[in-house]
Amino acid sequence: MKQLAIKAENISKQYRLGEVGTGTLSHDLNRFWHKVRGLQDPYLKIGEANDRSSKGVSDYVWSLRDINFEITQGEAVGIIGRNGAGKSTLLKLLSKVTKPTTGNFKVNGRIASLLEVGTGFNPEMTGRENIYLNGAILGMRRHEITRKLDEIIAFSGVERYIDTPVKRYSSGMYVRLAFAVAAYLESEILIVDEVLAVGDAEFQKKCLGKMGDVSKSEGRTVLFVSHNMAAVKSLCNNAILLDSGSIKLISQVDDVIAHYLDFGRDIPKFIEHELYSLDEVSVLDTNYNNVKNISNGDDFFISVNFNLKMDYPDLGFCIAIYNELNELISAVNSYHINDKINQLSKGKYNFTFKINKYILNTGIYTVNVHVNDSSGNLFEMIEDVVRINIYDDGVRRGNKYSGEWPGKISLVPKIEISKLI
Repeated sequence: MKQLAIKAENISKQYRLGEVGTGTLSHDLNRFWHKVRGLQDPYLKIGEANDRSSKGVSDYVWSLRDINFEITQGEAVGIIGRNGAGKSTLLKLLSKVTKPTTGNFKVNGRIASLLEVGTGFNPEMTGRENIYLNGAILGMRRHEITRKLDEIIAFSGVERYIDTPVKRYSSGMYVRLAFAVAAYLESEILIVDEVLAVGDAEFQKKCLGKMGDVSKSEGRTVLFVSHNMAAVKSLCNNAILLDSGSIKLISQVDDVIAHYLDFGRDIPKFIEHELYSLDEVSVLDTNYNNVKNISNGDDFFISVNFNLKMDYPDLGFCIAIYNELNELISAVNSYHINDKINQLSKGKYNFTFKINKYILNTGIYTVNVHVNDSSGNLFEMIEDVVRINIYDDGVRRGNKYSGEWPGKISLVPKIEISKLI
């Protein structure tokens, strides 16, 4: 049985809005008076969840509330959630940057953290000196750090500037060196926040590979916070979903990502039109199973089922796909089947749009559906019908797919129409 690396017991963190410190003098005196009488802090009974979408009425906010989980040694765990969910606060508590309001952590081993650009670095010291400083903070002896020094410098890629004060480093150079220090100095637990996004794509891939080695080969525990679901899926087996300071789900990474993609959103309700009804829009794998996670090395389909209530010439659909920044990646129209759809008789139909492998970059995409005809009449536009998580299959493509631009859909994907009834 594997040994526990981290155990969180009833972890909560409360902040007072608009103040530096815990609050007013009267609040501090009230807390002290309750403490000497052996009573609970009275301000722990009030406060609101950290929901940034509403103003609220309390000056106290729970950034985290009643967090409980266990992580075993050698496990790589992703922590995901929307902005403000409490992810970074949780990592700061684990790293002892700040203290929890209630609860405690039981940690087995030394923790190396990469939370923000430059965390733990002295800007006046050189890169080499900061490596030794960070190692000393982790409790390592000088000869242990020296043994790892060449590997750290080589991985960071900043060898030319290693004897330059880090205040002259760019943010990318900062992150390169900081990650190399955290990964190579022998801590039992590695904590990495979204800070890797500062690095370029090549370095991010390099870091993910190193974190995978740290977890699988070296048996060290990794906690990884990211909004990049593809990166979380490639590195982690399990994940924790946070929302408004509370844990919503702890499970296998695929289940958590699937829940996150649909969590907190209103699934569009298809409006009954006098001409048609839209029954279902789904994402299917090549075995025609409903899926939310697709490898970029696999073909997949977007399927539209609808019921045509009367004979109609050339009713069609446009599938528009947007990335995480709500930018339109591409839109494909069913009129690509011979420019125009033949006369459709009353009945139930299915449009199937085939999206070829390696067409989309890794990331989360949303699908909108437009119902129209060849005359330009737009009957309906349904937003955010389904969400898709595209993850990297780990296969280097080389020049094989150089004719296809990642992030785009080919102009004429395979579209099929079939009558169901």
